[in-house]
Amino acid sequence: MWVRRMRRKVTDMGKDDNFLFLIEKIENVVSKALSLAMVIVILVAVCDLGLVLAKQLFAPPYGFLGRTLIEIFGLFLNILIALEILENLTAYLRKHIVQVELVIVTSITAIARKIIILDFEKTSGIDLIGLAIAIFSLAISYWIIRRTTLNS
Repeated sequence: MWVRRMRRKVTDMGKDDNFLFLIEKIENVVSKALSLAMVIVILVAVCDLGLVLAKQLFAPPYGFLGRTLIEIFGLFLNILIALEILENLTAYLRKHIVQVELVIVTSITAIARKIIILDFEKTSGIDLIGLAIAIFSLAISYWIIRRTTLNS
């Protein structure tokens, strides 16, 4: 008797509507778990930034210049990128679609961070060409997405 019930449940789960419902529930759980993990990452990154700022401001020589300032900018941009990823996740939870424009903006921010913290003395020409191609590709992609969004 219980074997038939179990077989019927397994067969019912194999139907398209039931299976898609299960997949949607799993996607929601995973998205929520990723969102919570991202919040934890952001909070830890903000604490880390606060510690770095306090250490740099109150340690002799007082204040910071040069390379340390660029590293602090990198930490700020890390937090900004994490916030944009969290925005991507929450947008997915709200609308159940991946918003390509948000993904492109996040990618542009990540490349901007890379350029800001880049040590030009240790970077090869091919790396710079690769970054230039990535920036150009993302800029064109963003322009296309914005044009199609505004025209629709």
